[in-house]
Amino acid sequence: MDLNLENSRPFALNHISVDCVVLGFDGERLNVLLSKREDMGLHDMKLPGSLIYADETPDEAAARVITDFTGMSGLKLEQFRTFGSLERTSNPEDVRWLEMVQHETVTRIITVAYFTILRTDRIDSKLKNNKEVVWVSVDALPHLAFDHNEIISSAVDCFARMTYFNHEYLFKLLPRKFTITQLRKLYEIVLRTKMDPGNFYKKVALMPYVVPLEEKQLGGRHRAARYYKYDNKAYKKGKL
Repeated sequence: MDLNLENSRPFALNHISVDCVVLGFDGERLNVLLSKREDMGLHDMKLPGSLIYADETPDEAAARVITDFTGMSGLKLEQFRTFGSLERTSNPEDVRWLEMVQHETVTRIITVAYFTILRTDRIDSKLKNNKEVVWVSVDALPHLAFDHNEIISSAVDCFARMTYFNHEYLFKLLPRKFTITQLRKLYEIVLRTKMDPGNFYKKVALMPYVVPLEEKQLGGRHRAARYYKYDNKAYKKGKL
């Protein structure tokens, strides 16, 4: 290693942060939880995130952020990528906003990105009085702060790869009872492929871990659809 300090390049003065992608499915769309920025003349949105305190690890910081924004603790967080582009702080409005809320002078930020998945019915009751947090479809995102559009895209790609090898992750997004149509839409969104409804129904009939219930969906314009539930034990048994 060259230790000639006279000719060495200066080291970066970095802040380290975490950004958290919370994915949820409402029966029609895959959504991400965003925080509104409506101060300093800004009117946009961002991912839940924070600089990391000196006495905590990135995992602890991400858990803190998730609890602060959702009111929930103990969620499984997947660390999927680090973002350190020099362009992350190229927008002076982003930098001014961050310096105001964090009370720190910021020159460059490297962020460790996490995502988690959950059923929206578990969290919506906790968010109903929080006007600063909103669900937005991942297919209809506006321009977000920093590089958060890129972070969300990367999180969805990572989730799709995980799901391809383990469909158990899909069922963690569904409510406890769901219809075949909801399941098909979720497959199509995450796996990014269209599926014929009839063929998909036949495929589901061969899945012992998708269990039909006696209850049917009420209030729709079409024939009442049967509800199903996911049997995790049957899924794991089939993978042995």
